[in-house]
Amino acid sequence: MGKIEKFEDIEAWQRARKLVKVIYDISKKGKFNQDFKLRAQIRDAGVSIMGNPVK
Repeated sequence: MGKIEKFEDIEAWQRARKLVKVIYDISKKGKFNQDFKLRAQIRDAGVSIMGNPVK
């Protein structure tokens, strides 16, 4: 494990970022895209994963 100099170096953050990309890709298609409140809530939940520290 290398030295962490910035939060982007954390593997968990990198994985969460990939997950958010998948969430955005899925939520912009079909009926999911038409339910604006659900789409926003799911996207916000995904983004919040990146901001939560690992304990």
